[in-house]
Formats: sequence, C-alpha cells, structure tokens
Amino acid sequence: MSTAGKKVICLFFQVHQPFRLKRYRFFDLGHDHYYYDDYTNESILRKVADRCYLPANKLILDVINKHKGKFKVAFSLSGILIDQLRLYAPEVLESFRKLAETGSVEFLAETEAHSLASLKSRREFTRQVINHVELVKEFIGYEPQSFRNTEMIYSDELGSWVADMGFKAMLTEGAKHILGWKSPNFLYCNTINPRLKVLLRNFVLSDDIAFRFSNRSWNEWPLTADKYALWLEKISKKSELVNIFIDYETFGEHNSAESGIFDFLYHMPGATLKKTPFRFMTPSEISKTLQPVAAISVPSPISWADEERDLTAWLGNELQNAAFDKLYELEERVNRCDSDQIKKDWTYLQSSDHFYYMSTKFFSDGIVHKYFNPYDNPYEAFMNYMNVLSDFEIRLNRICDVSEQEMTLLRFEAQIKEKDEIIKKQEAEIERLKTRLGKLSAAGGKIKKTEKKETKTAEKSVRTKKKSLAEIAAEALAKSKLKKSATGVKKKAEKPGTETKTIKTGVAGKKATGKTKAAVKSTAEKTTPGKTTMKKTTKSKKAATAKKTTARKKSTGTRESK
Repeated sequence: MSTAGKKVICLFFQVHQPFRLKRYRFFDLGHDHYYYDDYTNESILRKVADRCYLPANKLILDVINKHKGKFKVAFSLSGILIDQLRLYAPEVLESFRKLAETGSVEFLAETEAHSLASLKSRREFTRQVINHVELVKEFIGYEPQSFRNTEMIYSDELGSWVADMGFKAMLTEGAKHILGWKSPNFLYCNTINPRLKVLLRNFVLSDDIAFRFSNRSWNEWPLTADKYALWLEKISKKSELVNIFIDYETFGEHNSAESGIFDFLYHMPGATLKKTPFRFMTPSEISKTLQPVAAISVPSPISWADEERDLTAWLGNELQNAAFDKLYELEERVNRCDSDQIKKDWTYLQSSDHFYYMSTKFFSDGIVHKYFNPYDNPYEAFMNYMNVLSDFEIRLNRICDVSEQEMTLLRFEAQIKEKDEIIKKQEAEIERLKTRLGKLSAAGGKIKKTEKKETKTAEKSVRTKKKSLAEIAAEALAKSKLKKSATGVKKKAEKPGTETKTIKTGVAGKKATGKTKAAVKSTAEKTTPGKTTMKKTTKSKKAATAKKTTARKKSTGTRESK
C-alpha cells in the first residue's frame, strides 16, 4: 500500500560529455597512440559550461535558498565528465560542490564511462560503478545512495545487480510497453529484489521541457511555469509521484537563454509549491518515504532513448554491434594488464556516445542524434572508432602478451565465477523459503501453494545452474591444452600380466578386472575417450588367455603320457 496523502515530484538532471576521438586514419595504426580531439573537447565543454552548467547551477542555488530547502533536485555526473571538468572547467566542479553542501541536492551513482557495460559484463559494470562512487565522493563531496544507469537502461536482472551493490533506488524510463495499463506516476520495485525502489520517468512532462519548450509549432507553446503547474495539478488526484528526468544541457544549450528556459527553471518550483499539492524530494528521500504500489516487470532492457525506448539508439545496426562486440572481446586481456594508460583508454572507449554516433536512425529521431555529433555520417564514425580500437588492440598485445589458450581459460573462469555467484544466491533463497515453510508447519499455519512452488522452482533453477556450471568446466578442460591448468583425461593402464586396471575417464572409481570381461566391456562403452584402448586391451587379454590354455593342455598331455 502507498503512503496516503503524499504527493511528490522528483526533478533529476543528467550531466555528461564524452571524450570525442580525433580523426584517426588507417596509416596511424601502430604509430600514434593518442586518440582524443583535445581542441574539440575543450571547446565544447567550455561552451556548455558557460551557457549551461555555471548559470544553471547558480540559478538552482538561488532557488534553493529562496524556498528555504523546499526545492530539491538530483544530479548524475558521469565519470568522464568529471575528468573533463578537472581539466577544462574546475570552477564548474566547485559550483556542484556548493550545491551538495546545501543538503537539498542528491548526486546519483552511474557507470564511470557512461558505458553500456551492463549489457555485456557484470564485472566491468561493477568496476565502473565503484570507481564512479569514489570520483563523486572525492570531487563533489557526496556519497551516492541511489543509482541511474547510462541512458536510463534498466531490466529486472540489472536492477537486482544494483540492489546487490547496496543502492536503495534506481531511475528508469516509464515506457508504455512495460507499463501497460499502469501509470508511471507511482513508486514501483524490482521484481527480483523488492528492496530496490524503481522511479519511472514521466516522459510526456519531461519531454515538454526537454524537446518541445522552444518548438513554436507546438500547440502549447509558449510553456510557462504557471501552465506547467496547472498540468501537475490536473494529474495530482490520480498520481502520487511525478518524475521529471531530463538532460542538464536542456538549459542554455539545447534551448538558448533567449528562449526563456532559465526563467522557466527559476519560477517553476515556486509555482509548483504554491499551486499544487506536490512537494519536491530526492530519490533517496522518496525511497524512504513512499511505499511501492507493485513490482514492475522488465524482462528485456529499456532506456529513455527515442520513440522505441529500447537499445536501438546504440545497438540498432550491424556497424554498432560489430564495434560493440569487438570492444568487449578485449576485456579479459585489459584486466590482466597493469598499464594505467591502457586502462584509462579502455574506460574512455566504452562511452556509449561512440556507438550513438553510428546510429542510422535519421528519420524518427534524427535531430536528437545530431547533438554534439562530430561526424558527418554513421559510417565515418564506425571507421574512425574501429581504427582507434585496432591500434588499442596492437598496444594491448604488445604490453600484455596473453596466449589464446590462456584467454580461453580466463573466459571460462569468468563464466564459472558468475554462475557460481548465482547458485549461491539461489541456494540462500531456498534456505529462506524452507525456513519459512518450517516455521509455518511448526505453527500449524497453512502453507500457501505459491510458497511451495517458489521453493521447488528455486531448487530446480539451482540444479540447472549446477549442470550448466559442470558443462562449462568440462568445455574449458576440453579446449585447453595447458598441462598445468587442465587435468585432462587421465588413464592409468597397468603393466601386462597384472589382473586389475583402473580407468579414469570421467567415470570415477570404476575398476575392471580380467575376471569380469562384461564389466570391462560396459565401462569401455561408457567411456568414449578410452574406447579404442579398451578394445585393444580386451583383444590382447583374449590372446594371452588362449596362449595360457594351450600351454596348460600341452603340459597336461605331457604328464599323462609320462
């Protein structure tokens, strides 16, 4: 049940700029190992800082002081942006730090590289989140409690990972295809781990500010603070939580100061507090104040991008997928490398922007895809990125020389470790359910069929995962030729003349003796790798037995004649 009487609005801003790549030609491979367009990166960041970050931060600080803490907002600064601000605009970092000191601003965790690592590698995803938390603590002076993934990407599984890392709330898109008849204007929770509260973006009210504010052909233009407050008032009776999530560059960059966007930002909080029952809260406060009305099921990843609200903005064509797969093929080798520069480049090359520039979605959302895009077309973006990635791989091979066999083992070890973690969690869940069933039985209470079903389902899942784990291990041993790492197929055949032979080919503890030929035959059939050897051994035994029989007969005949 929901907390009665609470009407909350959550205002969140994403802040990010990538390290754009310079024009990197094929003939630069193996010679030029610096990939970034410093001039373009500095020029764009200084421009956005002067037009957006500095004036907007000052305005928000004034509004917080004006309303004496009743106005609250949340930010998410990517790790790559923090690195650029340190280089080109340290005063912006200081202005964010001042906002953090008010106690009315929350800073969220995300991936360090603003990457798509959550779609490919849990280990890399976790590494980046941990690094990002440390960056925010060091340069903003704030320890994140809530989480926002790159471009609001979310799924049930990803939400459970975030909950495992200790975060209490996560932001994502209120996409129609996952909501169905439900409304985004309530608090939900993760289906796998209900402790994680899920805040869903109201994309209509958000996009009214982000994309339609300066559109003179829009029938609601011009948008004023009072008009916006009136819309909030109209939905207040059927809403509990309204989430307005937008890019921070909306203020001053996507919409110029002349459009009136800063005036809107200044007056909107006051109009909302005065004319609606809504009160501003940060994601962490919301997770503590409101109760989720239901779990939200998102089996496949969603995002806040484009009309489809899926991953096609980054992985919607063959160019994007080829580049994405090639990048993460290098992960294991990078993890074995001690070079700080290699790891820094690895982080920057994972930025989702590089794949976004390769998008061919010019018709439905073309204008959005041109924001800060340094390339003339997707093919140019792809070729430039792949040239850089090829040189990066050359450097990686030189510095961190790893054989193909070692790489095979590393990949399988990573898979085994990941599945082992899943098994441990599910075994813990089985124990929890069994304990609950035991308590209910002891108390004489009725055991619900659903609880019994949950226990059986969890046990079945663990058995399946263990089987899968064994298959992975077996495949790793079969593929690896490293004697020290792989145990291989062991066979210990005794010398001729002995009666007992021990066979170790996956059937542990099976012994075949010369007296039990049927058992030997059965064991040989079960053990494929040793089949040929067993046949030869059986034939040699038969021949030896025949010789002994002939010898006995001759000996007997000799005695009788004597």
